[in-house]
Amino acid sequence: MRPPLVPLGTLIGRELRNEKLEKPFLKYGQAALAKKGEDYFLIKPDCLRVPGNPSTSFSVFAIFDGHNGISAAIFAKENLLDNVLSAIPQESSREEWLQALPRALVAGFVKTDIEFQQKGETSGTTVTFVVIDDWTITVASVGDSRCILDTQGGVVSLLTVDHRLEENVEERERVTASGGEVGRLNVYGGNEVGPLRCWPGGLCLSRSIGDTDVGEFIVPIPHVKQVKISNAGGRLIIASDGIWDALSSDMAAKSCRGLPAELAAKLVVKEALRSRGLKDDTTCLVVDIIPCDQPVLPPTPRKKQNMLRSLLFGKKSQNFMNKSTNKLSAVGVVEELFEEGSAMLAERLGKDFPSNTNSGLFRCAVCQVDQAPADGLSVNSGPFFSPASKPWEGPFLCANCRKKKDAMEGKRAGIPTVIS
Repeated sequence: MRPPLVPLGTLIGRELRNEKLEKPFLKYGQAALAKKGEDYFLIKPDCLRVPGNPSTSFSVFAIFDGHNGISAAIFAKENLLDNVLSAIPQESSREEWLQALPRALVAGFVKTDIEFQQKGETSGTTVTFVVIDDWTITVASVGDSRCILDTQGGVVSLLTVDHRLEENVEERERVTASGGEVGRLNVYGGNEVGPLRCWPGGLCLSRSIGDTDVGEFIVPIPHVKQVKISNAGGRLIIASDGIWDALSSDMAAKSCRGLPAELAAKLVVKEALRSRGLKDDTTCLVVDIIPCDQPVLPPTPRKKQNMLRSLLFGKKSQNFMNKSTNKLSAVGVVEELFEEGSAMLAERLGKDFPSNTNSGLFRCAVCQVDQAPADGLSVNSGPFFSPASKPWEGPFLCANCRKKKDAMEGKRAGIPTVIS
């Protein structure tokens, strides 16, 4: 039988009341080899929810795998974190902050994409963005970089979803329904070669930041997963596809168990090169979440295969308002707090929208700019495009962000190709 669901607030309350569950500390390492020089990473272990208050610290680790140039990867590295944090209400408690984080990640990714596309450059980037607050891990991702969790129970869990057209049927259907064409590269003689791509542009991915010349049905809306691990700790391996094209999740985790994080990252890269050679930029971050009373992450015990299967994640949550509940694994190794991967903003941003009661202004849920309701699209605004269109049921969006929403859903033509 499944254990009963426990609200996120109750879990955090237990954590705060239990002196044994002190804040963990992090050890991390990074390794990379460049083929094209388009991989970038972000390590910020000293972020604060409340400026000047060290007890509100959290950490951010991210991989940005650029393509068709480096501009999008650099721009996302420099701007994404600030855009995410600006979408979280100020003066939130830790519980409120963690519950608001999945929606803020969606808003931050979309805002970063809008700002970069306004520059008129054509490069793009995948993003795997990891936020660690005590024992809670939140991962947002677009593209085919990946984050895995290796717990002390011996279970390797995937915290991201690959947005490759070749492997993701749902994404292929979404892209074609929004106006894109999916097919392989045609060569002379009519033969089709290579992976499935989206046309125009020929991108193999269905989600990214940037890619102005491909079409806005290639969306920046991330898959988001939030979990809470036990106080035994665990290891995160965050890496670009140069690693995952060579190694499975289990292979990467097993290749570096028992090693400190810095050496582990180097060994994962070395193992990928030994398996496949240097065919792409290859970047790996390893982050160990370690109990405060232990100098290093304890070795992972060997488990029988049937025990491994019993510890896998339960079925994912479906409704954001009910996603402040957890799903406990068989022996309490991992609690799943939230998971959502829809590409529809109405589903990801919720229906509430803050307003300034004194001025009568509404705040855009994506760009966080205050505007009069007449200047944007708010809840229950009715059919906007045609009688066949569904009413918008999400929060207030300014005119610019509304246009972005329309384009991502195939309701208007995407931005035309930029010719440089």
